[in-house]
Amino acid sequence: MSALKKLAGETVIYGVPSIIGRFLNWWLTPLYAWMFLPDEFGILSNILAYVAFLQVVLTYGMETSYFRFAGRSDHPEKVFTTTMISLIITSLIFVGLVLGFSSTISHWISYEGHRNYIIWMGLTVALDALCSIPFAKLRLRSEPIRFALFKSINIALSISLNVFWIYLCPKIIQSNPHSLFRYFYNQDIGIGYAFLSYLVASAITLILFLPEFKFKVSNFEWNLLKKMLRYGWPILVIGVAGMVNLNIDKILLPKLLTGSSNPIFELGIYSACGKLAILMALFIQAFRFSFEPFLFSHYKNEDSKTVYAVIMKYFVILGLIIFLGVMFYMDILKFFIGSSKSGYHEGIKVVPWLLMGNLFLGIFYTQSLWYKLTDQTHFGARFAIVGALITIVLNILFIPIWGFMACGYAFFAASLVMTVTSYLVGQKYFPVKYDLKRILSYLFVALILYLTETTVKIESTILKLIFNTFLFMVFFLFIWKKEKSDLRGLFIFSGR
Repeated sequence: MSALKKLAGETVIYGVPSIIGRFLNWWLTPLYAWMFLPDEFGILSNILAYVAFLQVVLTYGMETSYFRFAGRSDHPEKVFTTTMISLIITSLIFVGLVLGFSSTISHWISYEGHRNYIIWMGLTVALDALCSIPFAKLRLRSEPIRFALFKSINIALSISLNVFWIYLCPKIIQSNPHSLFRYFYNQDIGIGYAFLSYLVASAITLILFLPEFKFKVSNFEWNLLKKMLRYGWPILVIGVAGMVNLNIDKILLPKLLTGSSNPIFELGIYSACGKLAILMALFIQAFRFSFEPFLFSHYKNEDSKTVYAVIMKYFVILGLIIFLGVMFYMDILKFFIGSSKSGYHEGIKVVPWLLMGNLFLGIFYTQSLWYKLTDQTHFGARFAIVGALITIVLNILFIPIWGFMACGYAFFAASLVMTVTSYLVGQKYFPVKYDLKRILSYLFVALILYLTETTVKIESTILKLIFNTFLFMVFFLFIWKKEKSDLRGLFIFSGR
């Protein structure tokens, strides 16, 4: 029991900074949306999509390999040294390629004149790759406080520098052109200050880890590295497939959107509206953060499958509440992504597809317990690859026709297919009696209420919000009618 308590406590410390960090970074969206037009927001989203892929490729599964081999080795320092030397070499090669071909890369992704963006983000990816193993080492040595501290410093620096360069400096210089702040700010850099903020934060994080870089080169073992690479390559495949599902649309959209004179502008609209769906993604991340430790600690109990089925039901309920909450109060939330004159609000029609896509992706993650508990994680890779192929094919086929709406449709379709496929296969290897009848009834009612909201036209914003609140209450009453016995038991238990 003490071991489980320790695990739970450390899981909280390890997980909370990431969740809070993602939530705080989400609040940078209104900063970008109110300070920049969609074309600059599109540049940010496009480059960060490339970065997401590069972060996976440049670590090539070595973080998981390090956990596996260092955790079982009598000489963990040899594993650390071997891993770090490998990452240092590949990171230096990557930085050399970025510096040498930055002009070519900026031309290829249509950012001529912004070679500095490519260099800054290339350096950031390399620094993050080098920091990944020291962070893993802290987790392996059970140093959660130091881990959380370094993560928090990185997040705080990134957000603070964004606010400083993008908001404070222009405002101060505007009111006082001769202020000393003019030496720290160049208006021509624009959205590039976001990239510079990430670079500075990553560089300082690496400096904090410098004591960890005191290792003996003689500890490097080539045979060990080959074993680690063989172990890690499936992790790389899964990671790349996952990034395809989440980010390939932001790369393909400006390349395939032939019907627009400014594809990056359209990408900016799509990306900003996608931030409204992040609320669902944050819920999923927080849920996984608490569910996965519970999953492995509870699976030997006789009632485990019954508990998993109940958890799935309430996960869907909470997800649908988020879906309806975002869509019913969109008239308020839309100002999170700028004013109506900015152009961002044109993309709100894609939000329900992204929300539902995230919900089904969350169901897929929750359902993935079966291949984790049966040690058949290769199924996870297969499902991820299927989702990636669907995402790529649908985007290529339909972006030229439907624009950014095709991205939303593709994400939803891939998430739905992955979820259904995982369920069908999972019932063969680890059957769980999910209450599909009730889950589908909740989904049906939520969709009917949403369609009612979109069909009934009310000009007054206040009256519309009142009507939507009424619809929201109808959903809560429906849930209460179906679940009141269980919910009463929960509240009684919580009150004791």
